Amino acid sequence: MKLLLTSNGFFTDEIKIKFLNLLDADPHTLEAAIITTASPQKEQNRFAKKAVSNFEKMGFRKVDCVDVESESPDILLQKDVIYINGGNPFHLLEQVKKSEADRILADLAQKNAVIVGVSAGAVLLGPDIGVVQHFSPQLNVRSIEDFSALGLTDKRVFPHSDREDLFGDATGRTIEERIREFEMIESCSVTRLNDNGYLVVET
Repeated sequence: MKLLLTSNGFFTDEIKIKFLNLLDADPHTLEAAIITTASPQKEQNRFAKKAVSNFEKMGFRKVDCVDVESESPDILLQKDVIYINGGNPFHLLEQVKKSEADRILADLAQKNAVIVGVSAGAVLLGPDIGVVQHFSPQLNVRSIEDFSALGLTDKRVFPHSDREDLFGDATGRTIEERIREFEMIESCSVTRLNDNGYLVVET
């Protein structure tokens, strides 16, 4: 299994190098899919567009944007790299389960595909998205109660952990204070990922 969890995708040269080192073949022979489901803008989302550009610059043979909300996730089965773009984690989780893309992603992970999670996509790869409910319950517009995620890694991550501007708190608590509160309530540990941060999981 080869996972790359990030806040902002291929944000730095170091992250790009780490990603390329996970590949078993030359990018010119490989195909990638970008799952755009988490963002309302889908493939028009600026981060999705940037990811397409990055893959093309790396020389990938083919890059497709896939929205599992409206397209069959079977498209993913033919891909060597799956890149899960960010957006609303609750919507992403709901649609990945509804479309059964979760099973396909688990299967691909076992078959040595490289899976890149970006922001919400990185949280999705862990055991649950409970930390998102703790920080941003307003995003849970459909009142999802089952926060269990893909569980491809037991690592819970919190992306953008250095961005206080993204996670305002009415009581003035810092991101770190709120993460520690969540860890205490849930008796778990959370890996902080700043905007430049990443986590490689290989098994």
